[in-house]
Amino acid sequence: MTEENITRIDLDGKEIILIGTAHVSKQSVAQVKEVIDREQPDSVCIELDEQRYKSIMEGSKWRETDIFKVIKEKKATLLIMNLAISSFQNRLAKQFDTKPGQEMIQGIESAKEIGAELVLADRNIQITFSRIWGNVGVWGKAQLLTSIIYSIFNKETISEEELEKMKTQDTLNASLAEISEAFPKLKKPLIDERDQYLAQKIKEAPGKKVVAVLGAAHVPGITKEIHNDQDLQALTKTKPKSKTPQIIGWAIPVLIVALIAVTFFLNPSAGMDQAISWILWTGITAALGAAAALGHPLAILSAFLAAPITTLHPLLAAGWVSGIVQAYIKRPSVADFETLSEDVFSLKGFWRNKFTRVLLVIILTNIGGSFGTFIGGADVIRTFLNNL
Repeated sequence: MTEENITRIDLDGKEIILIGTAHVSKQSVAQVKEVIDREQPDSVCIELDEQRYKSIMEGSKWRETDIFKVIKEKKATLLIMNLAISSFQNRLAKQFDTKPGQEMIQGIESAKEIGAELVLADRNIQITFSRIWGNVGVWGKAQLLTSIIYSIFNKETISEEELEKMKTQDTLNASLAEISEAFPKLKKPLIDERDQYLAQKIKEAPGKKVVAVLGAAHVPGITKEIHNDQDLQALTKTKPKSKTPQIIGWAIPVLIVALIAVTFFLNPSAGMDQAISWILWTGITAALGAAAALGHPLAILSAFLAAPITTLHPLLAAGWVSGIVQAYIKRPSVADFETLSEDVFSLKGFWRNKFTRVLLVIILTNIGGSFGTFIGGADVIRTFLNNL
């Protein structure tokens, strides 16, 4: 077996062997097994946190998902993005007739076979997402989401040879340079900070010989960072939420209500026109969002009725109302969870599956209501200025 994707580090008498893998490559899976069997390490580190480890080991976990709990905890957007990213990896894995994360599963199984200690070496994925989201502005978030969605539904295939080339140093560095150029604030929490976290966890792994199974993108950074002491507590802190969005969230509805009230005082007829305009713009755009998600007629109606009120309260959202109605009328069945991994391969599947349909109703209703807030708000201001 070639040593091409293996990096050996001697750290104060401790032998550390890094295996750089491509996450959907059969060759990577075979290499992980061969190296662990041959080296007989004391510890095996894998690029997973507790959450992803459970997700990989408990394939039927989706069946236990409570859609109403998802809505209540405001996790619809996060969940659908997780599903979308997973679908991209699943599609590649299906193309190469392997399971996504199979090299990590192989690392887990091989560690168990030889009696090595298993170390979950990666940072909690929710912390990583939080630090990524906090490091990009509104435009950056839009670009990032657009880029991810495009990559998910892009039907172009790549050869396994091209996939294997991702593990070479030159191509890897070029890829990271492209990421840094497109999203300069993304690389730090996604790659650099995790390099530091992984390096420290690998360094702290028990025993004199450690094998680490890692995505190839992390190998150069870990090779550099492992010689430094890393502060894991600092790397797992999340930024406190800014109060600015909350202030703006309350300021807009207060302003809208105040302008309508003043206009009513100056010209009751114009004030009534303002109120009707606000109801129609927010209600119609939210309903259109629910309709775009192919929501049930009652979910669409509930979006229309809820939006004029929820858009005036930062802690409420029309999407939660329409989503609950959609979930109640078209509650996802066990079959929907069983076909979820296949349905998220395509846009059609996202709309066909009852579980993802509920998520889409929530998200698109909220997006529609947001557009209505800006349009209706602008019309309220226009009417107010005309009646001064």
